[in-house]
Amino acid sequence: MAGLARALTPLRTPQYRRLALSLGLSLVANGSWAIALVWQVVALGGGPAEVSLVSGLTAGGTLAVALLGGVLADRVPQRHILLAVALLQAVPVAGVAVLSLADALPLELLAAVGLLGGVGMGLYYPAYSALVPTLLPEEDLLAANGLEGMMRPVLHQVAGPAAAGLLVASVSPGAALLVTAAAAAGAAVCVAGLPATPVRREPAAVPVHPVRAVISDLREGFGYLVRTPWLLATLLFASLMLLVMMGPLEVLAPFAIRDRADGGPFQHALVLAAFGVGGAVGSLVVASRRLPRRYLTVMNLLWGLGCLPLAVFGLARHVAPMILAGLVMGAAFQGGMVIWGTLLQRRVPPALLGRVSSLDFLLSGAFMPLSMALAGPVSEAAGLTATFLVAGLVPPVLAVVAVLVARLPADELAHPLDRRPAAEQVGAPA
Repeated sequence: MAGLARALTPLRTPQYRRLALSLGLSLVANGSWAIALVWQVVALGGGPAEVSLVSGLTAGGTLAVALLGGVLADRVPQRHILLAVALLQAVPVAGVAVLSLADALPLELLAAVGLLGGVGMGLYYPAYSALVPTLLPEEDLLAANGLEGMMRPVLHQVAGPAAAGLLVASVSPGAALLVTAAAAAGAAVCVAGLPATPVRREPAAVPVHPVRAVISDLREGFGYLVRTPWLLATLLFASLMLLVMMGPLEVLAPFAIRDRADGGPFQHALVLAAFGVGGAVGSLVVASRRLPRRYLTVMNLLWGLGCLPLAVFGLARHVAPMILAGLVMGAAFQGGMVIWGTLLQRRVPPALLGRVSSLDFLLSGAFMPLSMALAGPVSEAAGLTATFLVAGLVPPVLAVVAVLVARLPADELAHPLDRRPAAEQVGAPA
């Protein structure tokens, strides 16, 4: 009970309660949109190509503005950005929902709304990450990241899709889109009640042209990344890890379930649900404890060793071990993410947090599309077993290399976070 109480500590702060509720509603909206979008395209007579087009536009919008989102999060009160993003989702989605219910929705408009939604996602993460430390004391940040890590799989992967699926099946895709818009509108109401916290950076002494200011901001963010060994090493490791393991997990796991364990869509859903449940449990466990003194080592090893269960998909002949593997992987990955989010908020200078968060968002997923594209050809050439063994065994090695080459044990001892440290200097290697 004491651990659970620690994990819920941030909710004692009224402003954070509003922010957490807005996040929860946004997660429901995003999860609902993912399902409603597919079936709305199908209802309009589209197929896989049209679904890929709309989904690709959403992803493209996110990537196109990710770096700009970081710049804005360091220059504009984050509350304003989150409110704009919520409205950017609520109003257009409500429009397409009404048109869908009236059987007057063109596919091109749905694609355009998907693009706007992707733009909103690219702006949301940096602003949200930069806002949390302004509302909570440092000692509550780990618990806040754990609480959010628990909410994400439950609301985004379960509640939102389940609600949309039921509405699509019982009413229509338009009804699911209407609920999506309502959840986004609720998030906007919550954000509107937050204070406009001041941007935590010094104003420019001399006015600069906006384009030159953006370029300067991006250069400063990249410079901090390159000069900060723990940050650079962790992001490089995460990028390579996702290159090795994400394709097998997302693309090949269904085939392993079908061909090796005689499973089908239901069994695949069970594995994905186990991953989500594991993530929620892992987040809660980490949030209920103190930040590890060896936080960099623990975090990287959680991610690296958390890939080991992928080998199960290449070896197991039954679904049960695969479900257990999904549970363990989810717990390890989300547990590491809780530490990572807290680490960014504690060690990155406040004036750079938005840009660093956007770089994290962009760089850590840079190789994911390539991983998806390579998974099929590699498995055909090497076989499922070999592919999953590589996906499971290489990341732990990469984690150890990152820890040793970047001298992370010495860094974490020199910058302890189990007590309240002085703020690190902007631009100084941390």
